[in-house]
Amino acid sequence: MLNVKKEGIILEKTALDFENSGVLNPAAIREGEFVHLFYRAVSEGNYSSIGYCKLNGPLQMEIRLDKPILVPEFDYECQGIEDPRLVKIEDLYYLTYTAFDGINALGCLATSKDLIHFEKRGILAPQFTHGEFIKLVKANPLVDFKRYGYRIEEGIHQKDGVKMLVWDKNIIFFPRKIDGKYYFMHRIRGKVQFVATADPLQGLTPTFWQNYFLQVHEAVLFLPKYDHELSYIGGGCPPIETDFGWLLIYHGVKNSPKGNVYSACAALLDLENPQKEIARLPYPLFKPEYQWELTGEVNNVCFPTGAVVFEDTLYIYYGAADELIACASMSLSELTKELLAHKK
Repeated sequence: MLNVKKEGIILEKTALDFENSGVLNPAAIREGEFVHLFYRAVSEGNYSSIGYCKLNGPLQMEIRLDKPILVPEFDYECQGIEDPRLVKIEDLYYLTYTAFDGINALGCLATSKDLIHFEKRGILAPQFTHGEFIKLVKANPLVDFKRYGYRIEEGIHQKDGVKMLVWDKNIIFFPRKIDGKYYFMHRIRGKVQFVATADPLQGLTPTFWQNYFLQVHEAVLFLPKYDHELSYIGGGCPPIETDFGWLLIYHGVKNSPKGNVYSACAALLDLENPQKEIARLPYPLFKPEYQWELTGEVNNVCFPTGAVVFEDTLYIYYGAADELIACASMSLSELTKELLAHKK
């Protein structure tokens, strides 16, 4: 059995206005001996921004800003910017996040060359109403969204005067191009994870998304398989390249008498064709067990969103009970060995 060490709480909320209700779900990237964390900071009233801190090594706090590094600026993110993920592709950092306007949740992008100054690039996710989406789904008899746990709500068009769009969140880029193409994961509201290929700065046009959804059955990355992820699966950390494939740390959700239980899960995907699953752990990598994971803003949550490697140790940063940030560590070589023992 794989040995996973819970390193404990890394970051808690403070009395500062922008993070006095919680800190959670951080993006993480290693630069030299430092780890940069960009985390979701929640203020009273459930308004989210992105806070920042720098760690010396994987665990020791070095710097923590007393104000957010990214804040809502546009109507589509007026209720908050949530759950960032971060990768570096060539010489540019890609920070994706979910924008929430109180009704719609859509994946967005900001880019940076220095991790200090960010340029918001807008919404990456498709902006289809439920009616428009239904037409695309029904146009191809091979697309069966009931299989993917998606409920088509034909009668709902707008709320409080705002168009209700199909939620598309957890946009997470692979940290390098594959065969010259950008790859990213995303999850339409349902139980399945999808993958797409396009230039994020100019290729994600309405026409791209229309053609994509007409053939969306070809974009399935993977579906729930085991008991701990049976309700649905979703994006976690950006994939980590190993000699054996892309290591994917994702979240799986299981419904229980006490509500949903969110666990960290692991899989290996083919380096040149990420839609080819090599292996998947048949049990959670780690799950809620301590009080600060079992009880909080949302109970029973371990939600992994950032990971770094120091020598042979993988450190996974995760939101615990939607209220604070914790870290778990394990041997990277042992994890890949355990995964390969469960080849598909």
